[in-house]
Amino acid sequence: MSFGVLALIVAAGLAGPLLSIGRQAYVPVIVGELLAGVVIGRTGGAWLDPTEPTTAFLADIGFAMLMFAAGMHVPIRTPGIRTGLRRGAVAAVAVGLLAVPGGMAIAAAVGGGDAAVYALLLASGSAAILLPAAQEAGLTADTRALTVMSQVALADVAAIIALPIVMEPGHAGKAALGGLLVAASGVAVFAAARRVHDSDLVHRFRRASKHREWALDLRLALLLLFVLAWVAQRAGTSILVAGFTVGLLVAAIGGPKRLSKQVIGIAAGFFVPLFFVVLGARLDLRALIERPSYFALAALLVALNVVVHVAGALVTRQPLPAALAATAQLGVPAGVVAIGLASGVVTPGQGGAIILAALASIAICSVGVALMARDARPGETPQPQGSAVVPRGLPGVDAGLLE
Repeated sequence: MSFGVLALIVAAGLAGPLLSIGRQAYVPVIVGELLAGVVIGRTGGAWLDPTEPTTAFLADIGFAMLMFAAGMHVPIRTPGIRTGLRRGAVAAVAVGLLAVPGGMAIAAAVGGGDAAVYALLLASGSAAILLPAAQEAGLTADTRALTVMSQVALADVAAIIALPIVMEPGHAGKAALGGLLVAASGVAVFAAARRVHDSDLVHRFRRASKHREWALDLRLALLLLFVLAWVAQRAGTSILVAGFTVGLLVAAIGGPKRLSKQVIGIAAGFFVPLFFVVLGARLDLRALIERPSYFALAALLVALNVVVHVAGALVTRQPLPAALAATAQLGVPAGVVAIGLASGVVTPGQGGAIILAALASIAICSVGVALMARDARPGETPQPQGSAVVPRGLPGVDAGLLE
């Protein structure tokens, strides 16, 4: 790693905002970041070595920050979210059950791969994609959107918890115990934080932090993130569990507007783009053309993703646009590819197929959200003046944290 390589990565990361700006449809910045990584990495000019130790470690930090942002994005504090919780839970369970034969069908069709991994991908969702898209469409008060957000949030949490176990079934017991240890640590921190949250001493420190720009909330969040990431590594589970746990804690406790801005600065400004650029550099998209089975894998993941979510919507009597909106994937596919490439479980060609399918799911989700907005009934989608808007640059800041 050198400053020249670092400058190359940061410059490549700028492709994300450049591709997203001026688009009427919601285009996450990760699309441009991944494509830039593909150009400078294994598939393109090979100017970036993603296996270099410092580069790989910085990408791991970016991965933890991404999951931190994803956890913050779970709509725990969104008004009215409980109204659709029961139906959303039924839909998430239905999709999860249907994903099992779907994963087996994909593994049989492409003649390789882990059916459990494919099933996990089909069952997953991405609140980090859906919620900003719904907010931009003015759907945060729509009862149908609240049901879909509940469904996706539950699927997101379940898939992320299961991911380390599914990726390394030989160490499933250790990964599960490690995940429980990280979760227990998170619960203990949550209980302690709630106990002192309204104390005079805490208010004094936070006021001083605000006026003197100490960024204490950010420092404490990062300290907790890195401590839990260390615990996760020592306990034999993935750092994604640590990042997601800290994000959930922040979403549950709530935080000042400045914390969201600070997270945007450090995560969306550097570490998350670096992760996606390095991830793109690891992929081998040439294999999608050279080996038709990889392209078939991407196509099957996209098709069955739609099928299982449409079936889940039919079971719970949700409209077709809601099913399309629920298909978005981000954190879980990124985790599968990042962990799989590092452990050798996933090949660069398979990783390219999985990421390509995830990008297609984001486009399908955008179509579903647009159709829901078009069909919204008057009075269901109020947009109060001065309401907080989640910035596009960080796919993982809950609107409740901006209040």
